[in-house]
Amino acid sequence: MYYSAGNYEAFATPKKPANVDGKSAYIVGSGLAALSAACYLVRDAQMKGEHVHILEKDPIPGGACDGYHYENLGYVMRGGREMDNHFECMWDLFRSIPSIEDENHTVLDEYYWLNKADPNYSLCRATRNRGEDAHTDGKFGLSDKAAMEIMNLFMSPDEKLYDKKITDFFDDEVLNSNFWMYWRTMFAFENWHSALEMKRYLQRYIHHIGGLPDFTALRFTRYNQYESMILPMVKYLEGFGVQFHYDTKVTNIAFDCAGSKKQATRIDILHDGQESSIDLTENDLVFITNGGCVENSTLGSQDTPAEFKPEIKEGGGWDLWRKIAAQDPSFGHPDKFCYDPELSNWMSATVTTLDQRIVPYIKKICKRDPFSGKVVTGGIVTVTDSNWLLSWTLNRQQQFRDQPKDQLCVWVYSLFTDKPGNYIKKPMRDCTGKEICMEWLYHLGVPEDQIEDMAANSANTVPCMMPYIDAFFMPRAAGDRPDIVPEGAVNFAFLGQFAETARDTIFTTEYSIRTGMEAVYTLLNVDRGVPEVWGSVYDIRCLLDATVKLRDGRKITDMEMPLVGKLAMKEALKKIEGTEVEKLLKEYNVI
Repeated sequence: MYYSAGNYEAFATPKKPANVDGKSAYIVGSGLAALSAACYLVRDAQMKGEHVHILEKDPIPGGACDGYHYENLGYVMRGGREMDNHFECMWDLFRSIPSIEDENHTVLDEYYWLNKADPNYSLCRATRNRGEDAHTDGKFGLSDKAAMEIMNLFMSPDEKLYDKKITDFFDDEVLNSNFWMYWRTMFAFENWHSALEMKRYLQRYIHHIGGLPDFTALRFTRYNQYESMILPMVKYLEGFGVQFHYDTKVTNIAFDCAGSKKQATRIDILHDGQESSIDLTENDLVFITNGGCVENSTLGSQDTPAEFKPEIKEGGGWDLWRKIAAQDPSFGHPDKFCYDPELSNWMSATVTTLDQRIVPYIKKICKRDPFSGKVVTGGIVTVTDSNWLLSWTLNRQQQFRDQPKDQLCVWVYSLFTDKPGNYIKKPMRDCTGKEICMEWLYHLGVPEDQIEDMAANSANTVPCMMPYIDAFFMPRAAGDRPDIVPEGAVNFAFLGQFAETARDTIFTTEYSIRTGMEAVYTLLNVDRGVPEVWGSVYDIRCLLDATVKLRDGRKITDMEMPLVGKLAMKEALKKIEGTEVEKLLKEYNVI
């Protein structure tokens, strides 16, 4: 497997790998990474679909990319992921997946046309004082000292960041700024999370720094990600004859790691209460989704809380990874990520409006008609004075194909699930759906004498607790996540958010798809490049642009510095007068 850039290889069809007709594949899980691996197996490795087996412990596919209408419960979206124009592996894949809406076009086609015709941007990024605009005014509010703290992290080599927390690099100069409010709520970072992952995010999205305050950097699917992404992939794979085995739990995988070669030799499964095993040869490839950010997630209802159940379940993603990791040091260290769910949990809730009473309060904040079918909030609206650090969003409505056109589905999430609310004086994790809705309505500015009645009769709210949703952000070091294909592995690979690849960032659709692509290309020696992570971190134009925008447009000559520094800068600027360097610095408002 090797990386490529440009479009020379992007449009090439690889030759059929040698001996692929004699191989089979077993894919553990059916999340985005697993489905992507299956797609690359049939499209680029040209493996026979009937030789590809997807083993899923749940009755439906999709993993964390969900969006369902549960009978007697309501609409549920546990979460959603923003997408970027430089998700190179994702777009490489979806250019081949037919749209469910129109099979003559691809998922990429419909996504591209949608976001061109209806570009994303927010008209209100944050509120305070019960629905008033927080007037962040697109500013980051960083002092020169804070900007230097960010620069220090950005420039630090990975080795200096192993097992370090964000607070080892940022103090209140950053943590009390608009920048950190934008950042932590958009990406779900906590102060104690990985400094290494924070650096990766800064470098990965340096070209989008200017779009953080108003979300112009983002793109979204038309419907929830289950309907817009997962279902087209499943239909595509079924068209090739790929075998889906639901309610099939992989309880262990055995490996022979003697000598320099590592081989998966057996898969143990549980189906319909019956235990069985699949013996493996070198021609039986195994793709393993290890860990799981939505493991142990629970749903509540309008009248019941979502239980906090952090205990690792036998046969779940964490239990499976522990059993695998015990067999060889190169298989990672799962307990670095799941050892304390108090540090990795947050909650979401799906609010479905049942009449028009809540709508005016939404309109007042988002400044758009939420029933237009177009962009509504343009991303999350963060309540800056919320004890829960509550944020909420309306993506394009309807979010579900069967959703009544006079209803809205609102996604609410909070990072601090253990803090009492501002209106409901109890932690979010102890609240029913109705109580969560009441807290949200309070922050929308609904009169207090109407809040309870609206939450009870004008909405249905389904809470979701996710103990390990941020597990991949826990501080880590080299080797804590296994390589996608560990050294010496001949017939297995790791997939998803807890497998290690170069430079990309977790908690993204791109990361999952990239791991699937790299796994298939490596094990089957597919002769085509995997697109490298977009190189904006090496583009001087992006670096200059981000530097100025992080400082809210202040030029470098406005920096606080000793007299000797100012004199040195003055001399340096003289030396570049009349050069291309001067033109570049002026173009990006550096000077």
